[in-house]
Order: sequence, then C-alpha cells, then structure tokens
Amino acid sequence: MLDCQAEELLPEEKEKLTHPVVGGVILFSRNYHDKRQLSALVQDIRRFAKRPVLIAVDHEGGRVQRFREGFTAIPAMGDILRQSEHQDESAAYAKACGLVLAYELKTLDIDFSFAPVLDINGVSQVVGDRAFSDNADDVIRLAAHLIQGLKAVNMPAIGKHFPGHGSVAPDSHVALPVDEREFDEIRSTDMVVFERLIERTLLDGVMPAHVIYNQVCDKPAGFSTKWLQDILKQELCFGGAVFSDDLSMHGASVAGSYVERAEAALEAGCDMVLACNNPKGAETILDGLEMRFANPSNNDLQKQERVMALYDRIMPVGLNDKYDSAVELVKRLSER
Repeated sequence: MLDCQAEELLPEEKEKLTHPVVGGVILFSRNYHDKRQLSALVQDIRRFAKRPVLIAVDHEGGRVQRFREGFTAIPAMGDILRQSEHQDESAAYAKACGLVLAYELKTLDIDFSFAPVLDINGVSQVVGDRAFSDNADDVIRLAAHLIQGLKAVNMPAIGKHFPGHGSVAPDSHVALPVDEREFDEIRSTDMVVFERLIERTLLDGVMPAHVIYNQVCDKPAGFSTKWLQDILKQELCFGGAVFSDDLSMHGASVAGSYVERAEAALEAGCDMVLACNNPKGAETILDGLEMRFANPSNNDLQKQERVMALYDRIMPVGLNDKYDSAVELVKRLSER
C-alpha cells in the first residue's frame, strides 16, 4: 500500500499503480483540498490501477483526521467517555462517530479507515486521547459500539496497534519502543482488548505495533512470527487481514533495508505492507518484491484474498436519516 504526494496523481504515481505488487493506496491530508477534488483523485487511482485496489486513510478523529473542511469533525476517542454522563450516552456517541466517519468516507469510494485505535491510554507519547480509555474494559465496550457504527455502513474495522502500544512511552514513529513486561501482564492489560473483539468477530483487520516486547520476542510485533502466527492467528484464532504499520517509521528500521522490512513483515504474517512518506523506499520494495509476486505461492494468494475481502463493500441504501441523526450526536459531543 503506497501513498501519493499531492492532490492529483503525479505521472510516476500513475505508473506505480500499474505495478503488480501494488494493492492499495493510503491517503493523507496533503491529498485533500475539497470533496470534489478528493473524489476525482479516488477515481483516478482506480482508473490508473486498472484492477481492484484498496483505498484507505487514517481518519480516527481528534488529531488524526486527515480530511477536515467539508467533513464532520470527529472528536478524539478519549473525549467520548470524558464528556458522557452515563454508559448509554457514551455508547451512543461511539456508535455515532463510527457511522459518520464511515458514511462520509464511503460516499467518496474510500474503502476504510485504519480504525479503531484499541490501545489503552497509558504512558504512550503517541497514543494519548487517540485511545478510548485508560482501561481495557472501557476500550472494549466503546470500540465495540464504534464498530457497530462502521458496520452499519458496511465499512471494515481495522484494530490497531496489536498487541497494544499504550503501555510503552516512546513514539514508534521516531524511536524503537521496548516493552519490558511479561506476556501475562501484556495480555491482561493491553492484548485483552484485541482478544475480546476477535472473539466477537468484530475485527476485519489488525495492524501490529512497531514495538519490541522483549520478554516474548526480540523483534517488533509486526515482524514477529511469534506474535502474528502463534498468538494472533493460532491462539486468538484471527482470520482477517493483517496490515503492517508504515515501514518508514523508525520502529521498523530494526528489520533492515526497505525491501528487508517488507519481506520480514510478509514472512512474519502480514498480508499487506504500508510504505509511506518515502517514495524511493517504496520503489525499492516494488522492485524487490516483483519476482515474488510474479509466481505467487499459495500463501501469497491467500494474503491477497484476505486483504481484497475488504474491497468494495457496498454501502446500504436508506442511511440518510441515520447519518443525519449521528451527525447531530457527534456535533453535540464536540461542543461539550
């Protein structure tokens, strides 16, 4: 999954979209001017790819909402609990946020947002109010309601950052966090969120953290067979798509060059890798993986099936009234 540099596709990006290794595009704030322009960009991506590709965005709410002008302002997930007087109210707010963000993205033919954040609000410098709460029970409850909102619009739910980024302080964008805790503590404090939502078949995808949990494995979770194969897929029985976090982040650098990072993530159990904010690095990945996908193994074909199961999920008709009501709820929350 690649990114784009501007509000229109560059000539070299049109060419990259035809590359057989490219399976998706992630959009950022730099790709947005207004809804008409964004709609044209999405149409161009699909046209120049000449085959089905996923289009995604980080549109969580709060400080991580890539499109703003013309879109409903989604509050930070941490605001839901703080601004609610009781559980029913917080549940309604969470579901409304999910429905609004999904409706507004789906209307523009964007397949999904990388949401919800399932980390707890612990000591992490990068999580903070992106998390629903500082404890697993509230995160599970509110995330489930937000996912109900997503599902009402037929949008996939992608939980991040497995098994939990909230209990380690450094920001994996600029550092390599190391979590020193034993597995049992990680599981009961952080990973239990993913475990419970997977049990309820609420997650279509998962994004692992660029964090080393060194009492479990000496590799970041996104490059770890132990975390992705043994724990996520076998122990937790997760059968959905697994997306790497951005391979340009500092937390991914331990895996080597860009091609080595991509290979390591795919071998560990990721189905699709994200290569953003470094066009040259992304190009090396395309070149490095081309032979692999020229003659894909059964495992590689299964990876493609899992990610493309998220493609083109049609939004149900007759949602206008529900959307309007959800917008009013979201606005009420934002104004508190």
